Amino acid sequence: MMIKSFLWMALGLLLIASIVRKRRFWSSIGALGWMLFAIHWALQPQHYLSIGDVFNAVLTFLVSIFCIFIAFFNIQAYRGRKLGRELDVLHTVTFVTAVGGILYFPFAEIPILNMFLIEAVTVHTVFWLNFLGVPAVQYQTYFIGIAPNIPLIKMVLACTGIESMALFAGITLIVGKSIERKFKAFMISVPVIYALNIFRNMFIIVAYHGQWFGVDSFFIAHDVISRIGSTIALFLIAYAVIRILPELMDVVAGVAQMFRDLRGVG
Repeated sequence: MMIKSFLWMALGLLLIASIVRKRRFWSSIGALGWMLFAIHWALQPQHYLSIGDVFNAVLTFLVSIFCIFIAFFNIQAYRGRKLGRELDVLHTVTFVTAVGGILYFPFAEIPILNMFLIEAVTVHTVFWLNFLGVPAVQYQTYFIGIAPNIPLIKMVLACTGIESMALFAGITLIVGKSIERKFKAFMISVPVIYALNIFRNMFIIVAYHGQWFGVDSFFIAHDVISRIGSTIALFLIAYAVIRILPELMDVVAGVAQMFRDLRGVG
């Protein structure tokens, strides 16, 4: 409950900071929102370590550190130390995070939305497996098996790709001014991520039930091949989005410049 409170307060503050243009107000509200967001992410590694997911434990820790730095940059903005383009970059990063969070966390935290999305991905995964002639069967809503093989694979939120879709939806909705280019960037990212994620699920299920890689088939298919493939795919999608929305590169460069400027702080 405490974690959820930090989360929703953080998203609310980030959204308020996103829609207000008065610098001293949005920067102070944004600093508080980013600190609460950092606390939320700092509480996640323990969960991932408890289930043996070291990758996501490290990732959420790094996200927490990043949030702390953005909160610090907001404090600098409040004090008037950040001017011009970097102010716009900081405001854009806050807006993208607020929108992405609002698109993602309801599916992560609200049971009915969580169940709806996981079931939809499960149905689509089974449909395309069957379409390709693989005798996959859906059991008890969230489980997939290839008859008559046992055990089954349970679909969870991470199998939906909602994290990446929410991120790119936030980027394409907020960054840039051309509606046409924003729509193109959205279509080349969010639907493509969903489709690739269905393919990823299909690959893992077939590799596991076929024991393509021996007794470690699930680990190799899920944690090695799919993770590497997903990372490469996201980089390629990000590159395509930047080609359509070059303003995104300005945001990335602006954030990098703020980190470089840390050497001159104090």
